[in-house]
Amino acid sequence: MATVIRFSRHGSKKRPIYRMVVQHHAAPRDGRFIEHIGNFNPIKGSDSLIVHRDRLMYWLSVGAQMSDSVRTTLKTKLKEWTVAVPTEPTSKKVKAAPAEKPVEKKAPAAKKPAPKKKESAKEPAKA
Repeated sequence: MATVIRFSRHGSKKRPIYRMVVQHHAAPRDGRFIEHIGNFNPIKGSDSLIVHRDRLMYWLSVGAQMSDSVRTTLKTKLKEWTVAVPTEPTSKKVKAAPAEKPVEKKAPAAKKPAPKKKESAKEPAKA
């Protein structure tokens, strides 16, 4: 079953509010949906974008495709999350991070024996 993440329009005339939903690709825009994963109010701006991140990542991992409008709207959020979302297959190779050098642990210093007490000169030595 091919699924798509798209906006569903709600609200009144000239006052739209969009819901981000996961739908079957053939379902109508405002029709039946599988899951509601976010909201967007374009009148308030991009700050009003609310997305359930874990559900979005789940649906992308399962193979759902984002619509163009959802992709462009989510660009700023995705940069904040620093998560690479697969949009198109690329042939670029990603360099692996350099391996960290292991820190050498030094052996604890040996304890010095306590100094011996000297016999005092006041006490006569017994023979």
